[in-house]
Formats: sequence, structure tokens, C-alpha cells
Amino acid sequence: MRDINSLNRVMLIGHIGQKPELRYLPQTERPVARFTLATNERFFNPNTNETNDRTEWHRVVAWGKLAEFCEKYLDRGRQIYVEGKLRTRNWQDKEGNKRYTTEVTAQTIVLLGKREVTLEDQKMESTSDSFPVEESSLPSGGEDEGDDEVPF
Repeated sequence: MRDINSLNRVMLIGHIGQKPELRYLPQTERPVARFTLATNERFFNPNTNETNDRTEWHRVVAWGKLAEFCEKYLDRGRQIYVEGKLRTRNWQDKEGNKRYTTEVTAQTIVLLGKREVTLEDQKMESTSDSFPVEESSLPSGGEDEGDDEVPF
């Protein structure tokens, strides 16, 4: 049952720490992508008159078609917007200790920042009269963990 007085929503804008790692679950062949996202915070210390930066790292998990989107379009350093929910899972390590991790399960990912021009894009622009693809026309993802049929 869903409690109408609670909300599990995460919204982050940051830079990708490494290229997403795409794997497929053994029995269902369902794709899952994992990557880290860095968010930065700048604050001023009035006692020392110094500005300090703090970076927070977030683990992000995407499922299904959104995972395949991540593998195809996301690279290290790319700025993105991620919307999803927090999930905590546990497991036992090799020594039998119980371990926990909290991750953001992505439901929406939007590419931000400048579009990187690849060599293939340059060839296409110089040989055709078509307009280059705008960032907003790329799929932005958006599905829940259990629903593979939702289009981007």
C-alpha cells in the first residue's frame, strides 16, 4: 500500500564520473546500467573569507531501455539531469558481513550542456543539407524499474 503522505523523489544535475557500465541480468536478459554522478556545492565561510567547494558522488542505476540509452549517449564528464528515487539494497560480502548501499534509480535522464560534435557529425554536415540533431530531440528516458514497455 502506498502512503499518500510520503514522497521518494530525487532530482540531480551533475557530471558523469565514468562511462556507464551496461550489463544484462542472466535469466531475463534485462539491461541495467550503473554509473556515478558528481554534484558540486560552493559555500562561503565568513570567518575566513574563503569560498570552498564540496563534491558529492551519487550512484545511479538505470533499467531497460533507459539503461541502453545511458550506454549509448552518456560519457565521462557529460552534464545531465537525473530524476528518480532512492533505493537501499543489501548483500553479504565474501567475509559474510552484511553490506548496504543507497542508489538513485533513474526514471528520467536529460542531456544538458553543449552537444559534442563527433567526426561522423562533421562528415554528415559537410555532405548533406540536413540540419544537425538538436539536444532536445534525443530521447530523454523515463521508465520505472518494472516497466520495460514505456517509450522514451
